[in-house]
Amino acid sequence: MGFNASILTLYPDMFPGHLEYSMAGRAIERGDLNIEAINIRNYALDKHHTVDDTPSGGGAGMVLKADVLARAIDALPDDNRPRLLMSPRGETLTQQRVRELSSGEGVVIVCGRFEGVDQRVIDGRELEEVSIGDYILSGGEPAALTLLDAITRLLPGVMGNVESGTYESFENNLLEHPHYTRPQEFEGQMIPEVLLSGNHKLIADWRHKRSMELTTKRRPDLLTRINDKKDQK
Repeated sequence: MGFNASILTLYPDMFPGHLEYSMAGRAIERGDLNIEAINIRNYALDKHHTVDDTPSGGGAGMVLKADVLARAIDALPDDNRPRLLMSPRGETLTQQRVRELSSGEGVVIVCGRFEGVDQRVIDGRELEEVSIGDYILSGGEPAALTLLDAITRLLPGVMGNVESGTYESFENNLLEHPHYTRPQEFEGQMIPEVLLSGNHKLIADWRHKRSMELTTKRRPDLLTRINDKKDQK
């Protein structure tokens, strides 16, 4: 059946975007990933297809109208797919959440625009707000593509080597270890001897140690998550 993603957006031509290429592109060709981009503007009832209005209480910008977006959402099949709203005020996306989403039948993704979305449709349609980082984009479309990229890599049969998705950054709340390949010497630097030893235990120990060092230096917050999980057991 494949993973079915319905994207509600004002710019459907932005999809599938870069997902047409590489592993994701092959997944789309095989039917492992199905992307349906739906124009929210089609659900506006006035002759101008108005989708936004001024914010109640005043202020800059415009707000995506609840009635128009609600009609777009309600036109979708009544299934159990999570309904996500790409929003800078949402929970920050994690690899664990990506893995949870990839194990389901699909997702509904609402791409916000303007100053935001009327809160009543967020509450009434139980939209889960998701952020991809502490910065502002022009709209939810780039964030939605990022989310779908992360999900697609974990779909069955997409990655050639199943281990590729297991020993990567964030999978174990650690940053990934350094990588090397031939030539053995490059600009006076050698590949670490342990990686050429053929001793899998020594190699695994070296990689774990390097991951710990990198995480401690660059993302100590990830180590806090590990400790929190240990405390909960």
